[in-house]
Amino acid sequence: MADETSRRYLFVAIDRATRWVFVRIYKSKTAANARRFLRDLERACPMRIRTILTDNGKEFTDRLFGLRKRSATGKHEFDLLCNDLGIEHRLAPPQHPQTNGMVERFNGRIEEVLQSHHFQSGEELETTLQRYVVRRSLEPMAFTAHTRTTSSFRSQPWPARRPCKP
Repeated sequence: MADETSRRYLFVAIDRATRWVFVRIYKSKTAANARRFLRDLERACPMRIRTILTDNGKEFTDRLFGLRKRSATGKHEFDLLCNDLGIEHRLAPPQHPQTNGMVERFNGRIEEVLQSHHFQSGEELETTLQRYVVRRSLEPMAFTAHTRTTSSFRSQPWPARRPCKP
């Protein structure tokens, strides 16, 4: 972008049941910004947050990887805020992005939006992302080819519904 020389970081929260999305953009990936994001999320979320699943970034945990492996202590700033808010903080297994699949897919879609536009400013970027989130939340939930509603399952004759061949 013409008005900026540094990166921006997208923090994303998605409710697994309703697919409700909340995003914020920050200039750095810090524990302070992670805490700020969680506070903003908690205020904006239309339902009570019981559990939050994050990756193992330094902004979320004090768990170390590589040569010095250790488990999370629960004393990280983000963990302390989760505890204060009554939220269980879970960490995705290392090197296993499938656990956070919804967020990973959403980030892929955001990447497509970012690659298809040239933004003049950081403000234009934020406005576009917020519009995308709103538009996405208004669309009906897309079902996979294997998913059916209960009524459509019941309306088929029994032989078509059999789970496996004899």
